[in-house]
Amino acid sequence: MKKLNILLIKSYVGPLIVTFFIAIFFLLMQFLWKWIEDFIGKGLEWTFILEVMGYTAASLVPMALPLAVLLASVMTFGNLGEHYELTAMKSAGISLQKVMQPLIIIITLISISAFFFSNNVLPHTQLKMATLLYDLTHKRPEVNIKEGVFNNDIEGYSIKVGRKNKNTGMMYDFMIYNHTQRVGNTEVTLADSGEIKFTPDKRNMIIRLYNGESFTEVYERKKTEKKYPHRRDIFSKETIMFDLSGFDMKHVDEQIFKNNYRMMNLKQLTEITDSLKEIYNVRKKKTGKRIISYNYFRFENKVLNPTDTSALLKDSLQKYHTIENMPVIIDLDSMYENFNNYRRQKAVNFAKDYATRAIANIESSSKDLYERGKWIRKHELEWYRKFSLSFACIIFFFIGAPLGAIIRKGGFGMPFLVSILMFMIYYLISVTGDKLVREGEIPVFIGAWLSSAILFPLGFFLTYKATRDSALLSTEAYSNVIKKIMKIFKFKKTSKQ
Repeated sequence: MKKLNILLIKSYVGPLIVTFFIAIFFLLMQFLWKWIEDFIGKGLEWTFILEVMGYTAASLVPMALPLAVLLASVMTFGNLGEHYELTAMKSAGISLQKVMQPLIIIITLISISAFFFSNNVLPHTQLKMATLLYDLTHKRPEVNIKEGVFNNDIEGYSIKVGRKNKNTGMMYDFMIYNHTQRVGNTEVTLADSGEIKFTPDKRNMIIRLYNGESFTEVYERKKTEKKYPHRRDIFSKETIMFDLSGFDMKHVDEQIFKNNYRMMNLKQLTEITDSLKEIYNVRKKKTGKRIISYNYFRFENKVLNPTDTSALLKDSLQKYHTIENMPVIIDLDSMYENFNNYRRQKAVNFAKDYATRAIANIESSSKDLYERGKWIRKHELEWYRKFSLSFACIIFFFIGAPLGAIIRKGGFGMPFLVSILMFMIYYLISVTGDKLVREGEIPVFIGAWLSSAILFPLGFFLTYKATRDSALLSTEAYSNVIKKIMKIFKFKKTSKQ
C-alpha cells in the first residue's frame, strides 16, 4: 500500500507543478497584454520590468493554484482510468476513497500553505505591485498619456493625444496647453502628429511635433477696452523639451497604499473593519438625529420661542401664546387660513425650497452612508478571501478527482476543457457574489462563500458517482445510447417500407 501511495503522489505532484506554472504563465500573459504598451519603448530598466513581473506572478497565485489543483486532479485520475489502473485497484478491493487518501493529505497541506500565503505573503506582494505600477504611471508621465484624455502629470502642462499607433509609437492630434505662466489658457499648441523621445540620461522628455500651429494670447497691461490680440505660429516641425528631474524612477512611499484592504492580513482587516463600523454607526445616528431635528421638526424651536419676530409667524404668535418651557400646539391649517394671499404664496415657495434642500440633504447623507457601508463590505469580503483560496483547493480536488475517474481520459485534451469549464463556472459565481455583496444585495458571508456552497455539493455528487462507477460523463456510454437511438430509427424506416 505504501508503494501505491508513493505512486499516486508522484503521479499527482508532477502534473500539479506543471499545470501551476502553465496557469501562472497564461495569467501573466493576460497582464502583459494589458501593460505591454506601457512597458515597451519607454526606457524602463529590465530589472524594473522583472520586479513587476515577479510580484505580479505572486499576486496571481490565488487564481492559478485552484485551477492547477483541478487540472492536475482530472489529469491524474483520467490517466489512471484510461490505463485501467483504477479498475485494477478496485479489483484488488481498494475503493476510490482509499485511493484518494494520500492525495487528500497533500491537498490539505497545500490548502494550509495557501492560507498562510494569502494571509502573510499576498498582502506584501499586492503592496509591492501597486507601488511599482504607481511608479510606472506617475513617475513616467508618457506612460500615463491615454487617447482622448488630458494628462496633467507634468506641472504646468496639459497634454492630450487623439490616438496612438502601437506599432510605430507615433501619436496623432496633439494638443498641449502651457499653464506655466498661471494666467489661464493663453498658450496652446496643436499638431497633426508627434512622437515622444528621451535624452540618453533619461532626465528630459522630448516631444517632436509635426505640421501644427501655436496660438498665444498677448497679455494687455492697459485697462482700456480689450482687443484680445494674439500670435499665431505655423510650423512643420517643432521640438518641446520637458525636464523630468522630478520624475526619477524612485519608489514611492508604500505608506500610501498600506491602508488599502488588499494590503492587509486578517488581524489588520479585523481591526480596521471594527473601526470603520464604529465610525459608520456614529455617523448613522448623527445623520438620523440631524434629519429629525432640522428637517422633520423644522419649526419646533421657533414655535417654542415667543420672541420670534419673523414675518411668517408674527401674526400666529399674536393669537397663540406660550407658557415658559412648555410646547405650543398650533393648527397649521388654521394658521395658513389666516394668511393673506401674499403670505400664502411666500409660505408655499418657502416650503418648496425647504423640501428641495431637505431632499438633497437626505440624498447626500444616504449616498455617504452607502459608500461607507460599501467600503466596510469590501474589507469584510477580503477577510473571507483569506480562507476561500484554501477551501477552493479542497473543493476543486473533490471535483477533479472523480471527474477524471469518470471521464477516463488523460493528457491535456479533455481534462483541460473540463477544468476550464468548471473554473469558469466557479469564477463567474465568485464575481457575481462579490458584486452583490458590494452593492449590499446579500450578506457578506453568503456572497463570499456562494461559489463554494454551490460547487461543494457537486464535488460530493461526483465522488459518489465515481465510487459507483457511474457512466455519467463517459463518452463510450453516450455513444452507445446514440447508437441505440439510431438503430431504433433505422428499424422504424425498414418496417414502414
